Amino acid sequence: MQDETAYKLLKIVENNPHLSQREIARQMGISLGKANYCLKSLIDRGFIKARNFYQSPNKGAYIYKLTPHGLEEKARVTYRFLQSKMQEFEDIKAEIEELQSETAHLTEPGDVE
Repeated sequence: MQDETAYKLLKIVENNPHLSQREIARQMGISLGKANYCLKSLIDRGFIKARNFYQSPNKGAYIYKLTPHGLEEKARVTYRFLQSKMQEFEDIKAEIEELQSETAHLTEPGDVE
């Protein structure tokens, strides 16, 4: 699982433990099947605990909660994700600077010499 996906999922579960898998998938912009797969992976690795709502008329309703190990993993994933976004920002910034220097002599967007 990519850090971005893990980060988003761990953040959503931490902030909204009562969301259904369908709602999690919608918030993440992924398919229900992928949300199910990712949740199961994090549950199997001990990062998330799933508990069934016994009183709920919807017997498939769960509460998802980060475990202490999951909180540690969220911190690690958040750091790695931040590092990758910062590198992506630096790469884009360098590309913009290069494009600006290449087009500095142009006066209009359609102006080519």
